[in-house]
Amino acid sequence: MTTRPVDGHLATITNAVDGDRSPSAIAASVGRLIGHGSLGAGDRLPTIRVLARALEVSPSTITDAWRRLQSAGLVATEGRRGTFVRGRRQPDEAGRFWQVPVDPRTYRLDLSTGTPDPHLLPPLGPALAALHDEPPVVSYLDAPTLPDLADRLRDDWPFPPETLTVVDGAMDALDRVIGATVTYGDRVIVETPGFPPALDMLELAGAELVPVPVIDGGPELSSLAVAVAGGATALLLQPRSHNPTGWSMDADRVARIADLLRGTDILVIEDDHSGTVAGAPLHSIGTHLPSQVVHVRSFSKAYGPDLRLAALGGTASVVDAVVHRRQLGPAWSSRLLQGVLLHLLSDPEADRLVSRAAATYTARREAITMALAERGITIPGRSGFNLWMPIADETNALIALSARGIGAAPGSPFQVGPNRAHHLRLTVSTVDDDIDTLADDLAEAASIPAGRRMRS
Repeated sequence: MTTRPVDGHLATITNAVDGDRSPSAIAASVGRLIGHGSLGAGDRLPTIRVLARALEVSPSTITDAWRRLQSAGLVATEGRRGTFVRGRRQPDEAGRFWQVPVDPRTYRLDLSTGTPDPHLLPPLGPALAALHDEPPVVSYLDAPTLPDLADRLRDDWPFPPETLTVVDGAMDALDRVIGATVTYGDRVIVETPGFPPALDMLELAGAELVPVPVIDGGPELSSLAVAVAGGATALLLQPRSHNPTGWSMDADRVARIADLLRGTDILVIEDDHSGTVAGAPLHSIGTHLPSQVVHVRSFSKAYGPDLRLAALGGTASVVDAVVHRRQLGPAWSSRLLQGVLLHLLSDPEADRLVSRAAATYTARREAITMALAERGITIPGRSGFNLWMPIADETNALIALSARGIGAAPGSPFQVGPNRAHHLRLTVSTVDDDIDTLADDLAEAASIPAGRRMRS
């Protein structure tokens, strides 16, 4: 007689389930086995009926346990083939983000930062002084967003949001939206190149990144159509002043993207990271599909990174989930800082300074772009204060610039997929003099081929 093999690690699981045999307890036991490595990626779990008999529970109990594990992204059900343990996806070693910035004060000219010129930010003193008569917040149950600020944000939102809130900056907004909507195994469409911290967040959430090239006007439509048809759950976009390329989405591209998404359940996450200093008009997919869009508006680049504020608005199911989850942690972003932001948004002088900053960034970008064009280097995009510079070899270009006291961000962390051309991301927000010398240094570094060994 042939001995039948144990079904899907049955003994391992039954031995781990001790005492409580509720769906949550069974799911927790199996989750610990996966976390400790006793069950590995690709391992087949017992069938529902076999495990139910072994644990002396109903099949519906095991079905509920498996559903919990699947919701957490730990297992996947493949029809008649059974239920299998997922492999946890890991981000690139050390994460993409930590490959980008250099240590502060390392170089005489640091073009790696992605930050605004502090000299172009409006002063916060008048806004802080205007708060001296504001009553102190004494209740933890007050609304997380100042009502007057919420009204102001709604008036300036690119589409009527079902609801909105204020969080601690754009990265906090993206992190919380991803945490509320993305689980292990979800396919998320991203731009390539894209923004490294957001890509890190998605990979840490276990998402499968589906790259779509970003070109003049927005994501390339034929690639996006294939990605949409592939079962994606979310789409992450930068609507204007794309980091790192400087492209912005135009109205026609936005309308055509909306046509591709109409009738799907894909959530669109828009990251308007530069806000009013983007140097380009804002076109939002929310004007066409408001129930599928959450829009993030950052105020850091226009009014100062230390405000740590961004607004999140759009479909209520997602924004409310973020608000409710925050109640278990910080609950709200400082209403004092919200008051400062409201004052700045209402102050004509602050508005004038922000407009001046936007024009200055545009002029600086254009000056360096033109200087590089004279040296045979074509820079894409027309907005923001970042340049996406093509180079012959990333390592050699970084070493050559470092030898001249210039820091730059490597292009590889910004890119997704196997076809990664060599680039550097250069932040030129503070560059306002000696453009020709800088362009000479950049052009020379960009031309060094891969075969040449450089010394730092």
